[in-house]
Amino acid sequence: MSDQPGKDEQAAPEGGGGTATATKAGGAGALGGLTDRLSGAISQVAAAGALIVVFIVLSIVAPSFLTADNLFNLGSQTSVNAVMAVGVTLVIITGGIDLSVGSVAALSGVLGVMLMADFGFNPLLGILGGIVVGAAAGLVNGLLVSTVGLPPFIATLGMLSVARGLVLIATGAVAVFGAPESFRLLGQGVLGPVPVPVLLILIVAVAGHIVLTRTRLGRYAYVMGSNSEAARLSGVPVRKHTTWVYVVSGMLAGLGGMIAASRINSGQPNFGEGLELDVIAAVVIGGASLFGGRGTVWGSLIGAFLVAVIRNGAVQLNIGTFYQNVLIGVIIWLAVWWDFYQRRKLAGDAG
Repeated sequence: MSDQPGKDEQAAPEGGGGTATATKAGGAGALGGLTDRLSGAISQVAAAGALIVVFIVLSIVAPSFLTADNLFNLGSQTSVNAVMAVGVTLVIITGGIDLSVGSVAALSGVLGVMLMADFGFNPLLGILGGIVVGAAAGLVNGLLVSTVGLPPFIATLGMLSVARGLVLIATGAVAVFGAPESFRLLGQGVLGPVPVPVLLILIVAVAGHIVLTRTRLGRYAYVMGSNSEAARLSGVPVRKHTTWVYVVSGMLAGLGGMIAASRINSGQPNFGEGLELDVIAAVVIGGASLFGGRGTVWGSLIGAFLVAVIRNGAVQLNIGTFYQNVLIGVIIWLAVWWDFYQRRKLAGDAG
């Protein structure tokens, strides 16, 4: 990366005009990047503030919300969305989208349970099998986007349908039972006072943060999301890293599916219908931009907990699922509008 300016200078026209223009553009780009990061930070702070406010309000209006049992369930329920949101964050940072995570989670959960119930796999191998199924679906998504050239929306929308169809074919639309009781530990176990699913959130979040901030995959994801063509011209292997981004998303969708299956110790073919709405909402609420180039793991976790608290509180207040979906949809509108507004303002200031 450090020798790239030299290449740009060599390619510039004689007389220094090209270098001056590049320097000016680089300065503007740096300023724009700083403003964009500031906008993302503001979005995260706003989401965190909203989470605190909603938590306090529900503690007052819903007496059962603040009970130990409900908070335990809330942490366990959030784990599925939060784990999957980490993978979708990486995808959205590149400027892509993954609409298939709900169906892939269902497919992974069902096939993972089938490996244990029908083929005698121990729980660890069954869980790994489910994760591999998710990774394979992610690989297909990645290749369709990076090699075939399909838009991410179309590629993952197709996988949504394919994965859901495979779930119904494999199960005959009937739930799969027979997993060992020890499989419940993944979604229901505790380590001391802390639920295992909450520990999994922390582990995946730390790993995701390291990937985004300390590896080429993470750094290139931001570059590709900011300007894919510029990334390609700078020597970034765009196809390779785009593929890997979707593999990671599929892998974490597989893990999310196994956590969900473990919570009820069965593979449910109808699991995950509409789940992608909550996961994408969590990522966008947490400050990621659907235009690419911006997003953090911690912001997405805040978004995931905000969505989970809203849904949990709605249940406590006997508000139906239909109304919950309307509310989450409106929140997505507001989050994307805010991102669009900030980018338009930035473009106006740069002009």
